[in-house]
Amino acid sequence: MVQVIVYGAQELCASCLHAPSSLETASWLDAALKRVYDEHAIEVRYVDIHQPENPEDQLFSKRVIEEDLWYPVVVIQGDVVTEGNPDLKVIYKKLDELGISRSE
Repeated sequence: MVQVIVYGAQELCASCLHAPSSLETASWLDAALKRVYDEHAIEVRYVDIHQPENPEDQLFSKRVIEEDLWYPVVVIQGDVVTEGNPDLKVIYKKLDELGISRSE
């Protein structure tokens, strides 16, 4: 199973007017990916950068804040795949490269 991690925060950035929250984005991304890929092959997980629960998430959350990355930040197997408004085509490409099975 591949984890797609969405790092973000509850508050919206000032330049993200009319954009969904990071949590809403994670929920939308979960539904979108499970329509295209085997739902048992992918897990979408949301991490609040201000309240990460484990050491790995704490390290990456600190990076998001310090490097001023645009959230939501989508990470797959340690690679930042997209920042800000997620680009599904880029995410699909990464999952395809990893050999994740598409649903039929």
